[in-house]
This record gives sequence, structure tokens and C-alpha cells, in this order.
Amino acid sequence: MTDEEVLAEFRAADALLEGHFILSSGLRSPRYLQCARVLMDPRRGARLAEALAARIPAQLRQRISAVVSPAMGGVIAGHEVARALGVPAMFVERPTGTFELRRGFRLDEGQEVLMMEDVVTTGLSSREAIAAIEAAGGRVIAGAALVDRSSGKADLGVPFFPLIRLDVPSYAADALPPELAAIPAVKPGSRAAA
Repeated sequence: MTDEEVLAEFRAADALLEGHFILSSGLRSPRYLQCARVLMDPRRGARLAEALAARIPAQLRQRISAVVSPAMGGVIAGHEVARALGVPAMFVERPTGTFELRRGFRLDEGQEVLMMEDVVTTGLSSREAIAAIEAAGGRVIAGAALVDRSSGKADLGVPFFPLIRLDVPSYAADALPPELAAIPAVKPGSRAAA
């Protein structure tokens, strides 16, 4: 699947938004990809997940025995990629502000895991999810995301395989360009503004 085909899937789902958005990181952006909208069609989600799974090198792909995603945004993406890989899907969540594996999910000591996100901007949530997976006994051998908004700058500490990399500018709230500052900010994601 080419980048243009991936973007066409987002456009078809009305998931490529323009405006003034507050990202989960607290940064601001003029464009936002709403992965929840693109994944609400199971066939579209399956197509994207299969394309992403195919981008993971075969020698790494065959070692993955589970996919673990951060809740909330990564849950559906992680489930679909796990289906494409033929392995179980689990998620970590933040009941007290720190990611942890719950709901009876468990990992064997040293179990090789793919950490799957919907969108990576700074990599902070991904690194926090990886720390939780490793605290639960897993060994994260790769990370993946539908969208890498960092333009390849996010360092997850493991090999990282996004379906698409986008060069979308993001700004601190106190350093907005005038055209963005003139538009009311919207928080489209699943977490409260930073």
C-alpha cells in the first residue's frame, strides 16, 4: 500500500481533518488524522493492518507472539495488526496515570511483543507503554503505528515500523503561527489536553 493509498483510506473515512488541533502531547497542529474514524470500518482497518504487518521484516514478524497497545487509541489498531499476524492482542491502560497490563492479560517472561500505536507524535506514550510491557515480563522487539507524525524523529528504543510517515508541523501552545492562533483549538483525541 502506497502513502497515497493510505491517505485515500483516511480521506474516504473523513478522518483527515484540517483546523487547529490539540494533540495528546499538548502540541498544536493544523492537520489531524483521526484513526478511530478510519478504523470504524472493519474492512478498511483490516486492509491497513495487513499492509502494516507486511512492512515488518519477515524475520522479525515471525518472532512476534503478541501485540500490546496503549489504550485507548491503539486498541483497535493493535487488535487488527494482531489478527494480521495471527497472534493474541492485549492492551495496557492508565487506571492511575501509569500504563499497566490488567483485565487478566499476562505475558510470559521474555515473551516477544510488538507494541502497536495508532499515532506516534513524540514517542512518549509509546515509550511509557513499552516500559509497562517490559514490567509485565514482555520483551518489546519492535514498535509499529498506523501514522508516524514525528517524520521519523521519534525514538522508541526499538525498531519502529509505521504504515505512513507524515511531515505535519506541530507547535507549542505559546509558539503558534498567526494563522493557527486565529482558529479555536479542538481536542479530537481520547485524552484530555496537556
